[in-house]
Amino acid sequence: MKDPIIVTTTHEIAGKRIVRTIGLVKGNTIRSRHAGRDFMASLRNFVGGEVIEYTKMIAESREEALDRMVAQAQANGANAVVGVRFASSEIMDRAAELLAYGTAVVIEDLP
Repeated sequence: MKDPIIVTTTHEIAGKRIVRTIGLVKGNTIRSRHAGRDFMASLRNFVGGEVIEYTKMIAESREEALDRMVAQAQANGANAVVGVRFASSEIMDRAAELLAYGTAVVIEDLP
């Protein structure tokens, strides 16, 4: 089993040094809204409060995009991804893409 990969939004990792930059890695997912979720969300919007259906959908999308990015980094020989960011865009009516991207690197402990 491989050691867990370090994923961070920073460009440096305390106690580590980057010994090789592999390059850009990314993972994405495209999700569409569900009519049932839309109905429940519209009810919640009417009375106020968190729209739980969409919160859950976005959280699942974020994890899937991250997992795909990490898999690409590991396949390319990285043991860390730095500078991680998220982006989203509407693809079509009722569908959106969530993208996770960063720089795959090889790190080692500082002496």
